[in-house]
Amino acid sequence: MSFQSINPATGEMLARFDSWDASELERALSQVADANRLWCQTVLEDRCALLRKAAEQLRRNKQQLATLICQEMGKLFSEAQAEVEKCAVGCEYYADNGPLFLQHEVIASDAANSYVCFQPLGTILAIMPWNFPLWQVFRFAVPALIAGNTAILKHASNVPQCALAIESIFIDAGFPKNVFRTLMIDAVQVASVIEDARVHAVTLTGSESAGRIVAAQAGASLKKSVLELGGSDAFVVLEDADLALVIDNAVTSRFLNAGQSCIAAKRFIVVAAVMEKFTAGFKAAVEALVVGDPMDANTDMAPMARADLREELHQQVLDSIQQGARVITGCNIVAGAGVFYQASILGNVRPGMRAYDEELFGPVASVIQADDEADALHIANDTRFGLGGSVWTGNQARGEQFALQMQAGAIFVNGFVKSDPRLPFGGIKASGYGRELSYYGMREFMNTKTIWLR
Repeated sequence: MSFQSINPATGEMLARFDSWDASELERALSQVADANRLWCQTVLEDRCALLRKAAEQLRRNKQQLATLICQEMGKLFSEAQAEVEKCAVGCEYYADNGPLFLQHEVIASDAANSYVCFQPLGTILAIMPWNFPLWQVFRFAVPALIAGNTAILKHASNVPQCALAIESIFIDAGFPKNVFRTLMIDAVQVASVIEDARVHAVTLTGSESAGRIVAAQAGASLKKSVLELGGSDAFVVLEDADLALVIDNAVTSRFLNAGQSCIAAKRFIVVAAVMEKFTAGFKAAVEALVVGDPMDANTDMAPMARADLREELHQQVLDSIQQGARVITGCNIVAGAGVFYQASILGNVRPGMRAYDEELFGPVASVIQADDEADALHIANDTRFGLGGSVWTGNQARGEQFALQMQAGAIFVNGFVKSDPRLPFGGIKASGYGRELSYYGMREFMNTKTIWLR
């Protein structure tokens, strides 16, 4: 099989790469295993210095990298620039805080000098998606590397140039070769990598179905796994919310990255008292979005990443309409070149419809009416997913109490859900398990070892 890099805005073939055969994969795994033995013994201060150099490389090449992201998966150029900068910030965060996170923890016991230390597990396999082709990788790799692990990447097949560029960033920053390695392998080869004794844990960001497969494979090999899967985040609007603020953030939260984000707001749960005003304002704001060339500064929303993803989304929309959902705006494929879809809103969304029960991974918002606050909470939790969510209210204390009752890994009060290196990131229920980022994400792939001294 070959990896094809196709510009989703134009359909142009940018590059093609052959996938590795078994001997090439074996050579890479052997080289990473050799590198691991030295990297885990590298002085922590030296690892921190290399991360700072990686941040420098990212910023030095920001325009080139942003253009590559834009051309390979269709993200707005401005959003791609922000993604590169976020990777640099993540490098600096762990360079600054990694030594603190890795300090021994003294615990009183029957031994006067007992303590807990944190040591790397070994080589971590990451299976990563295309929607944030740099940030998804860096948010796993940076804490793993500074902890002393080595990292191997199986990236999405439609972003091979981004995958290779990430490896180059680390090499150009001065990291030893094979401490981070991109594997140019097909999905069918992943199981053998998980089973390989030289691989010690696996992390996946992707679909629920992929997560179930990888979790089973990792479990069969008795290896730690972290899964960040799909989401159907609730965006709850209570009657005392500032609707101008809410609508502005609703548009950003749903249509950023053409709606292709696991933590994008997907279910807009609005209490009846403000439903009419919210819907009218939301519709006007969405219809004002300019869909077009992602390299054009005047464009508000870029294409979707692949034609098959657009077809799947459109079928979900058509099925939901047949089930009784109402088209408020959009809900059609944009004719012509490129993988464009209209910025869309579905109303009258109810249980049993695909727009209510499934994740819509693209620029379609589902608006659901709630009778009151209690009903809004019930609807927010009436999903098999549990990644993130937000609640909007003029009373912060009220919002906090609501947030404490929402079932998800992260709830934002009067702000849309986002990832931040300082905060743990991950979900519950069918959105996966484990955490990335922050202190907690670093500890996922470390041996928490007790040392007892008499």
